[in-house]
Amino acid sequence: MKTAEEVKDILRKFDVCVCDTTLRDGEQAAGIVFSNIEKYRIAQLLDEAGIQQIEAGIPAMGADEKKAVKHIARMRLNASILGWNRANIDDINASIDCGVDSVAISLSSSDIHIEHKLKKSREWVLQQVGECVAHAKSHGLYISCNGEDASRADMDFLVEFAKTAKAAGADRFRYCDTIGREDPFTCAERVGRIVKEVGIEVEMHTHDDFGMATANCIAGVKAGARFLSTTVLGIGERSGNAPLEEAVMVCKHLFGKSTGIDPLKLKPLAEFVSMASGREISISKPFLGANCFAHEAGIHADGIIKDARNYEPYDPSEVGLERRIVIGKHSGRNTIVTDLSHRGITLSDQEAVDLLERVRKASVKLHRSISSDELHSMYKDMRAGEDPFDDERC
Repeated sequence: MKTAEEVKDILRKFDVCVCDTTLRDGEQAAGIVFSNIEKYRIAQLLDEAGIQQIEAGIPAMGADEKKAVKHIARMRLNASILGWNRANIDDINASIDCGVDSVAISLSSSDIHIEHKLKKSREWVLQQVGECVAHAKSHGLYISCNGEDASRADMDFLVEFAKTAKAAGADRFRYCDTIGREDPFTCAERVGRIVKEVGIEVEMHTHDDFGMATANCIAGVKAGARFLSTTVLGIGERSGNAPLEEAVMVCKHLFGKSTGIDPLKLKPLAEFVSMASGREISISKPFLGANCFAHEAGIHADGIIKDARNYEPYDPSEVGLERRIVIGKHSGRNTIVTDLSHRGITLSDQEAVDLLERVRKASVKLHRSISSDELHSMYKDMRAGEDPFDDERC
């Protein structure tokens, strides 16, 4: 078990740190259940990728959940291991019993939750935050205090909430867009105020109900937050969370911020989580999908053939993907000329025009792209005066 100071050393090494919650919030997605063996493998893959902190689960659930968290805490991973808790002393004691080095203590911060979920008062919330954080601190733990439903909380009260947590010993404040209703502009403004007025490290925990989980997560970073709460593939409650692969790569390429995450480890990690969760990786999934570097449109393919930087924002080898020039309805002449040149075939301008017409017609009739071998066959048919796709020739 790492000390709080050792955890802090891990978390201060990079510009932005990741606390991945695939094993907690990710598994809360309807229909997803990881076996404990799968959890151990996911934790190992997260650690190998360079994740600084792994939210391993909810020890207060007991049974297999507590057993899994305890096992992960004893795996001697480089990452800090965090247990998630309600603002409840018994919950925190369950995490302590598992041997984790960090805890997340979560409590509602919006009036709608305080009044209609907790049926308590703001004063009760602040008292509970103070008591629970102090209890965890007395056991030498690193502490993240989570403002549930922070995006709907009164801003003055949210600042007071975070100040109370800090005064009691919290190391960071988790800004939770619990129902995914935040927008990046408001998010940046609110997070910036917390950073400035409270002077505490801030973590972004965003949901994707309006399709803006990554945007809100990154807006928080832009405003001074230094921690990302993510899940692999963005799995999680309802429409999911900010995807690990997106948040990390945006930080690197668009903000120039180091995260310590190895991009080449993202694909094998995602493939295992996909298998274990039963959630397929979309072919258009940023940084992971098979179509990330597939080019068919004539102008784009021509630009790629001349210099890949024309239409690619980063090198596919960085994430273990490969570039593909697809032959089909939207292809241009340079695509087929280049493809056949690899077979030692040089097309005249007229041959390129005629063959491209055949390619487009065949693609429409087949409802798909054309393989390189099929293109070669079509070229030979054209040279022989044959056209198997010509319905008029019987």
